[in-house]
Amino acid sequence: MYSMSTLSARRSAILEFIRDRIARHGQSPSLAEICEAFGFASRSVARKHILALTEAGLIEVQPNQARGIRLVHTGPRPELLEIQVLGRVAAGAPIGPDVDLHDTLLLDRSTFSRIPDYLLRVRGDSMIEDGILDGDLVGVLRNPQANDGQIVVARLDGEVTIKRLQRGADALRLLPRNPAYAPIVVNPDQDFAIEGVFCGLVRRE
Repeated sequence: MYSMSTLSARRSAILEFIRDRIARHGQSPSLAEICEAFGFASRSVARKHILALTEAGLIEVQPNQARGIRLVHTGPRPELLEIQVLGRVAAGAPIGPDVDLHDTLLLDRSTFSRIPDYLLRVRGDSMIEDGILDGDLVGVLRNPQANDGQIVVARLDGEVTIKRLQRGADALRLLPRNPAYAPIVVNPDQDFAIEGVFCGLVRRE
């Protein structure tokens, strides 16, 4: 098996490029993107380098996937998490459920305060003062319980939203973090459930 010291400078650079893309974007680069980054004339040249890195035991390639490169962890680098993106969540007015599998990302464990069960894509701007922006992917830890003040993903009458939970003496409220939006008061006769708690986010540039 190769070590980093026995790889050519070009293959070491390609391996670092793959690591960087996974760390930044949650996905490995395609062969076309490797060609563009390194100025290769054709994908067959990139494929040759990928095959060499695979034979060296430094990466694995999932067949029939455009972005099927996976890192093989042989050193102290933090383990990557494979997390599914399951639909959207509203940071604004609640939206209907959308739970089809959209994507699977590889992400560094250090991205999250706790390991999420899944990711949801944010739609809307009601949580901007908490740094949650439209298009962000929020990590959700499945938990039907949450403390006062926690950011939660909640289901209200079949629609899903992300807000801060406020447990008042008279009612539950879901608080936006944008003064343009009013709090949502949860009435006793409404179908309400906490789906999970927020544990970090990914912003894909």
